[in-house]
Amino acid sequence: MFYHASPVNGIKTLYPRISNHDMPLIYFSEKKENVLVYLSNAVEKFCKETGFNYSGVWHKWASYGFDKDGILNLEEYYPNALIDTYKGVNGYIYSAENVNVSGGTINVPYVIASRDAVEVSGCEFIRDAYEEIIKAESSRLIRITHYEQLSESKREWISDTMKKEYETSSDHPEYRYFIENKFGIKSIF
Repeated sequence: MFYHASPVNGIKTLYPRISNHDMPLIYFSEKKENVLVYLSNAVEKFCKETGFNYSGVWHKWASYGFDKDGILNLEEYYPNALIDTYKGVNGYIYSAENVNVSGGTINVPYVIASRDAVEVSGCEFIRDAYEEIIKAESSRLIRITHYEQLSESKREWISDTMKKEYETSSDHPEYRYFIENKFGIKSIF
């Protein structure tokens, strides 16, 4: 079984959309818990909640990686990031039995991609993404590292990385707005 998250209800067929790989793809995970992080986009949610008007393609942003065992490790890059991003957010996890893996190699554990439309075989409503992420953590399916648990060197790395992200994202004003407000970073120019 393969899983895909969406805020949209009633999808019967999933169609490829422009992706972070600059081509139309549909991403799936072999692990349902791994798609929970895609029920909300921190940048889009923050901008909409604070009235930042934007009509372009939203910058996708999530702070996670995978440990040596292939377990998703969700990290808070700023205080209360999990609550800010996922609390109260609902959405849908779609499942598919047959996926033509035609999207090339995606270097993310348990992820496949397809350039072809995929028929949905099931759908689960998620009432609160934050609560589901906490359940997955308590079942040891996801690991969470809260901001307060990060080392000083990790916090410095985050600060340096977000400064670079800010400077290289002039074509994404919504992402810059998010970085300015969540990380206190402004242009030095």
